[in-house]
Amino acid sequence: AFGALVLALPFVMIVMLYAASRPAIAKFGFGFLTGTSWDPVREDFGALPFIWGTVVSSLIALLLAVPVSLGVAIFLSELCPLKLRRPLGFLVELLAAIPSVVYGFWGIFVMVPWLRETVEPALVKWFGFLPLFRGQPLGFGMLAAGLVLAIMIVPTIASISREVLRAVPDTQREAAQGLGATPWDTIRVAVLPSARSGIVGAIILGLN
Repeated sequence: AFGALVLALPFVMIVMLYAASRPAIAKFGFGFLTGTSWDPVREDFGALPFIWGTVVSSLIALLLAVPVSLGVAIFLSELCPLKLRRPLGFLVELLAAIPSVVYGFWGIFVMVPWLRETVEPALVKWFGFLPLFRGQPLGFGMLAAGLVLAIMIVPTIASISREVLRAVPDTQREAAQGLGATPWDTIRVAVLPSARSGIVGAIILGLN
């Protein structure tokens, strides 16, 4: 019964979302997802720019955050000295507890000016022949959003991934070392494959 309840809960959520959005679906149809204008006066609404911004900024954040998060998690669970594991792990968890609004204000007042004055002029200079890097450097844009989002999700992904890696049985590490594997080979062959599903879950939770 409890297992069926878990399966039924997403179905109930989908039904409730559809019931609540049915008036908008009846009026705008699928054009709401493909429209590009947002004019409340004329009641003309299109969500494509918002969907596109969410997808692009999320992809940028994942490309930047996942390697860093996995590196932090692997270091804390496998390579870090025992005396430093607890304070460094506490620091990572403390970063995960910072409210998102704080990251947002930091991004506006610190990250955006730095991108506008330093990073984006260099990108325009070296990669201006690509459409993605053309235009006047303003600071505000997908790059800033992706960077701030990446900084926000790194602590969450790193904390959960660290616990997932620590849950891998030590017998697998000992077996790999008994066959002559180096520490990195042990991580790559014995630890990461066993923790793959948990790491994917950590990435999804961090992005949410």
